[in-house]
Amino acid sequence: MALADLEWRVVGEETRSGPMTMALESVAAETVADGGPATVRVYTWPDTLSLGYGQDPETIDWGYCEREGIGVTRRPTGGGAIYHDRVADVSYGIVAPADAVPGDLMACYEQFCRPVLEAFDRVGVDAAFADDEREAVHRPACYLRQLHPAHDIVGPDGRKLSGNAQYRQKDAVIQHGSLSVSLRPERHCGCFTAKPDPDAFGDRVGAIDEYVDIERSAVVETLRSTLAEWVDADEGGWTDDELARARELAKEQFGTREWVRRAP
Repeated sequence: MALADLEWRVVGEETRSGPMTMALESVAAETVADGGPATVRVYTWPDTLSLGYGQDPETIDWGYCEREGIGVTRRPTGGGAIYHDRVADVSYGIVAPADAVPGDLMACYEQFCRPVLEAFDRVGVDAAFADDEREAVHRPACYLRQLHPAHDIVGPDGRKLSGNAQYRQKDAVIQHGSLSVSLRPERHCGCFTAKPDPDAFGDRVGAIDEYVDIERSAVVETLRSTLAEWVDADEGGWTDDELARARELAKEQFGTREWVRRAP
């Protein structure tokens, strides 16, 4: 089986709560494992901090997040926490059956990141995988961690533009990632107890609007159409059963204190 042989749907752009966003990803994995369509999606988080799977909750300034109206959830993928800004960040997801993708993790990253790199090219940004492992600035923050050539995408000046991560669930492979359209480093850095320097953030992290003059809506549509063309996906949406299942998962897992604030 190959990706081109699958039935695909494209969903997006949509905005849902952090727990619901992660729950829908798990539901998409259940759907494809049960023989349903594979999914590519584009979504916007409401202002949300997504913690890495092994994140220490003591690294997060919970009071700051509450005061600033920043929701918090935890991803099933590793890495550090990411502040997803409702205007500065665009995210995507790819969910496919495991037997349709390379078993080698690096080869799978390379395959799944092709449409992401193509989207950057279409909006006029010269982006590529990081070519070296730059040292970490602040490990609890994903975008300030050590750059990794396998899954970190950088702009022409070497600053990080996109982070990507994968995990497997129920015979499905899930990749998700975020693209920086613009930057609000003070809010990003404020989410952490150590308060990393916003200037250091700007030295490490870039944004699309620093390289090209483009509206956020154009970036969203470019990413959506590029993902859809990559696998010849039909316009689609979530079924009523999928939404009901996602609400259940959001309530019982992704939105619970036990999941979000659990110790590593």
